[in-house]
Amino acid sequence: MDGLLSKLRSLDAYPKVNEDFYSRTLSGGIITLASSVVMLLLFVSELRLYLHAVTETTLRVDTSRGETLRINFDVTFPALQCSIISLDAMDISGQEHLDVKHDIFKQRIDAHGNVIATRQDAVGAMKMEAPLQHHGGRLEHNETYCGSCYGAQESDGQCCNSCEDVREAYRKKGWGVSNPDLLDQCKREGFLQSIKDEEGEGCNIYGFIEVNKVAGNFHFAPGKSFQQSNVHVHDLLPFQKDSFNVSHKINRLSFGEYFPGVVNPLDGANWVQHSSYGMYQYFIKVVPTVYTDINEHIILSNQFSVTEHFRSESGRMQALPGVFFFYDLSPIKVTFTEQHVSFLHFLTNVCAIVGGVFTVSGIIDSFVYHSQRAIKKKMEIGKFN
Repeated sequence: MDGLLSKLRSLDAYPKVNEDFYSRTLSGGIITLASSVVMLLLFVSELRLYLHAVTETTLRVDTSRGETLRINFDVTFPALQCSIISLDAMDISGQEHLDVKHDIFKQRIDAHGNVIATRQDAVGAMKMEAPLQHHGGRLEHNETYCGSCYGAQESDGQCCNSCEDVREAYRKKGWGVSNPDLLDQCKREGFLQSIKDEEGEGCNIYGFIEVNKVAGNFHFAPGKSFQQSNVHVHDLLPFQKDSFNVSHKINRLSFGEYFPGVVNPLDGANWVQHSSYGMYQYFIKVVPTVYTDINEHIILSNQFSVTEHFRSESGRMQALPGVFFFYDLSPIKVTFTEQHVSFLHFLTNVCAIVGGVFTVSGIIDSFVYHSQRAIKKKMEIGKFN
């Protein structure tokens, strides 16, 4: 038994020295105190890292198919009335969403930015004082109203009971409305008068649209849009204006859901138009993003980068006035994953901190101690200058 204990004693890697042989110095005390503070700070830092989740970022090729892209927006136009702004969206697959109204809200604002009224897209309020029927006569008592579409109807039984119905029928035909006062519905509803009443007002338009997850664009522009000779045009004649000020402020623009740490570069962007007309363009590169939190809740969203350009034509008005957002999708997907540091990793780092600081402080203490002894010895023999 004594032999076994003796062999174990010989394996001791930490031989003890009698305290009578210790030599404690002032420099050693200072180094010990400083190293203890450093160890404590590093330990607290490592403990915080262990207690809080860390986010790991990975890049991979986006192989998703058949998904949709949700675009959230909140844009203020201080010099365009709500009654003339329309929203269109289209993509390279050929799908178009013209004059989008679903989930879109408009707020009329005054020159100081105060909200006057909030509503969904509509113009005026219909007045039914003896309206003109589609057969040419006036509405009689107990007769069902069916307004004329003025040749733009798709079938004989189609009725256009409001100015909006007539303009929509014209849009589908690819026609423009040159003078709304010539249309009974628009004249009764006071279409032009409502536009004049809103003169000097601005508009805050907000909501969201769902589009195919392919490259495309959406834009805010005055007038109803339609296709004419395979060209996307807007009918600006009814407004009887020579210029449109598309100065705007983007309060919020995002592609997909919010996730922690997301930065949308256009939030708060403001642009003021100094020329009489023009087209402001944003070219956006959308990066698909997947965020997985510590509870394994997955958020499918997007980040984006953007460049800007203002297009103004000299002479004739050729650039469609409006604000255009052209977006394209990156083939690379970014994945953020929240996770905790493992306890073994934390323990390893703590041991490395304690051992590393202890070793380095020992080296420094030994250097200082031997330097002091050498200097003291030279001073004793008078060789230290």
